[in-house]
Amino acid sequence: MKKITYLLLFIFITASCVGAGSLYYDTLEANEQISTNRSQLDHSEYDKLLKRYVNEEGFVDYEGLKKEHAALKSYLTYLSVNPPKKDWENGEQFAYYINLYNAATLDLILDNDMPASIKDISGPLGQVWLKEYINVNGEMYSLASIEKGVLQKMGDPRIHFAINCASYSCPKLMRDAFTGSNVDELMDRAAREFVNSDKNDLSDPANPKLSSIFKFYTSDFTDTGKSLVAYVNQYADQKINTGAKVDFKEYDWSLNDQE
Repeated sequence: MKKITYLLLFIFITASCVGAGSLYYDTLEANEQISTNRSQLDHSEYDKLLKRYVNEEGFVDYEGLKKEHAALKSYLTYLSVNPPKKDWENGEQFAYYINLYNAATLDLILDNDMPASIKDISGPLGQVWLKEYINVNGEMYSLASIEKGVLQKMGDPRIHFAINCASYSCPKLMRDAFTGSNVDELMDRAAREFVNSDKNDLSDPANPKLSSIFKFYTSDFTDTGKSLVAYVNQYADQKINTGAKVDFKEYDWSLNDQE
């Protein structure tokens, strides 16, 4: 029965839900660097919310943020009416979609009274990721639309360390808003901090236990031309042995709420 459910979910996603629709984005060419020369949008109000309600560990004071829920929704409206355009540099596009995903996730948690887990929120086929509630330029999108339909296709696997799914095992929610000028540096920092965090156990170089994110998105990391071990070693303080037996840690979907 579980296999049938997964098959139906796969068909549903690939057939309809994660297309980019009318969202504009550039795809990085081979060895192309992210452009970080300018910023088109002002993300400062969102940045203030992050610094006020997210701690250094990436956990969120949802009770506090709820008092400024209107400010978060105002920022999402600002993003909605200012979607990426063809003359935007790709760095600004990355910043836009990362901030959109993260801010929309915070909004979703608040709209649903801060459940014990984001997975407790209903959606098509029981999948919250397929819930179309994100308004961009008058069209509705899901979290899966933004992640799989846009960010993954843009061609930089560091996005998996930059977006946050409001769960304990996720890479931490950064306290800085992404901008066109800081996005490359901030994604690099997010990758390094995540790899060396307790979300991974690299203490045994011959048998590391990696976050399930590396299992969920293996092809994204290896499409860079590196093995999964080599990709992780780019950021790891404790290097993994070449040919190591890699295991994956169980994912904790409990809410990333401050205690």
